[in-house]
Amino acid sequence: MRAAPTILHLDMDAFFAAAEQAAKPSLRGKPVVVGGLGPRGVVATASYEARRFGVHSAMPMAQARRLAPNAAYLVPRFTLYRAVSDQVMELLRRLSPLVEPLSLDEAFVDLEAGGTAHDAATARATGERLRADIRAVTGLTGSVGLAGSKMLAKIASEQAKPDGLVLIEPGTERELLGPMSVRILPGVGPATGEHLRRAGMTTVADLAEAGEDELVRLLGRAHGASLYRMALGHDDRPVVAERDAKSVSVEDTFDVDLHDRVRVRLEVERLADRCVRRLRGAGRSGRTVVLKVRRYDFSTLTRSETLRGPTDDLAVVREAAARLLESVDTTGGVRLLGVGVTGLADYTQEDLFAQAAMAEAPAGPQGGTVPEPQEPAAGVGEAGVAGAAAGTGAAEDVDGGGERRWLAGQDVRHEEYGPGWVQGSGVGRVTVRFEEPGSPPGRVRTFRTDDPALEPSDPLPLVAREQVERAPSP
Repeated sequence: MRAAPTILHLDMDAFFAAAEQAAKPSLRGKPVVVGGLGPRGVVATASYEARRFGVHSAMPMAQARRLAPNAAYLVPRFTLYRAVSDQVMELLRRLSPLVEPLSLDEAFVDLEAGGTAHDAATARATGERLRADIRAVTGLTGSVGLAGSKMLAKIASEQAKPDGLVLIEPGTERELLGPMSVRILPGVGPATGEHLRRAGMTTVADLAEAGEDELVRLLGRAHGASLYRMALGHDDRPVVAERDAKSVSVEDTFDVDLHDRVRVRLEVERLADRCVRRLRGAGRSGRTVVLKVRRYDFSTLTRSETLRGPTDDLAVVREAAARLLESVDTTGGVRLLGVGVTGLADYTQEDLFAQAAMAEAPAGPQGGTVPEPQEPAAGVGEAGVAGAAAGTGAAEDVDGGGERRWLAGQDVRHEEYGPGWVQGSGVGRVTVRFEEPGSPPGRVRTFRTDDPALEPSDPLPLVAREQVERAPSP
C-alpha cells in the first residue's frame, strides 16, 4: 500500500455503445445495445439509456430485446473500438511509462513512476486532466479511480461511474471496504462468493473479522491468506507495463447446433486459420494446440496436444486441431467450437514431421491449396467479454448462398449518398441511414440487398466532443 493515491484506474463508460452513439448521430441519447444478434447472442455492452430498462452485459440478447424492444441492436465494430482505444492508451502513456491495459477500455497507470503525481492533490489534478483530454480527443467519457493500490483504484472507478472521479485517501480503506459485498474483492467469483456465504460471510468486514486462519481453512493457504490481506485493504500488486498473454484463441457460437461432422471439421479448420492469423499478428508462436467443444447439452470438452516445439505454422496447427477433433464425440450436435494455442514464445521451432506430411498430402479441405488466412471477424472476447459476440459474422458481407448479408450497425458507402450504416435488412431489402460522426442525424433509405452501388466500408473516425458541439444544427 502506498502513502499517496498515485495508482490510477481508468474505465471508459459503456465503451462500445458510447462509441456507436458518437459515430451515429441519430442514436445519441437513445438506448443502444451491442453484441451478438443471433438467437444465441449475448450483450457485450449496453448504453446507460438501455441500462434503465434492465439491460446489462452478458445478458442473452433475446432477453434484452424483451426488456428494451425499441433499442438499437448493433454488431460490434472492433476496427473502430481499437482505433479509439489506441488514442486513449496513448494519453495514458503520456502520464507514465507504467501503463497496464486490461482490455480495450480499461487500464491501470502508475502516476508516481511517471512523476505526474506524488500526493492526493496532484493525483486528483492529473485524473481530471486525463478525463478532459479523453473527452477532447475522442468525444467519449471515462471514469477514473485513484488510490494507493490497484484493488482500491478499481473500486474507486466503479464508484465514479459514469463520467466521474473518485479518490480514496490512504488510511480509509477498511472503513470503505467493510460494508461492501465480498464479491468486490479480486478473486471472489460466484463459486467462492457462495462458499463464503454458506460460511456466514457476505461482507468484507465479515472476512476481516473471521481472521486469516479461518479463511485459509475454508479456501486454502494461498487464496485464504490473499483474501484476508485484501479484506484489510492491503494490496501490493505493482502496475505491470507489459501483460504477457498466456494464450491466443478464437471461438464461435453457432445459431443452430451443428450435426454434420464434415461441417464441424471445416469450422475447426476455419478457426485454426483465424487463430494462427492472430498468433502471427502478435508476433508469437505456441507449443500446445487446444480444441474446445461445447455440445448440445452444454457440456464442454477440451482436448490439447503439445508439439515438439513452438510454431506459428498454419498447417501444423490445422493438423493438430483435426487430430484433437477425432477424439471428441459430437453426436447430438455442437453449439460452440474453439481453437487456441498456449505455451507462447517469441520464436518458432517448426515441427518438421508435420510439415513433411503436409507437403505430401492435399493441403485444402477439398484437396485444393490452403487459402491464405484472412483477417478474423473480431469477437467481443477481445474486450474481455468472453464469447459475447462470437459467431455473429460481424465482418461478413456475403452469405454462402450468394446473397449479400447486411448486419445492423455495419458500415457501408453508397455511390450517390456517401457513408452510412445498416439499420436493418430482410426480405431482400436493406435499410441504411446516411450520416457520419459530427453530422446531424441523417436520412434513411432502402435498397435491394444486391444493389451494386452499396458496398461495405471501413468505419469513419470519431469526432471529438468539442467539434460535435460546434457543428451546425440541421
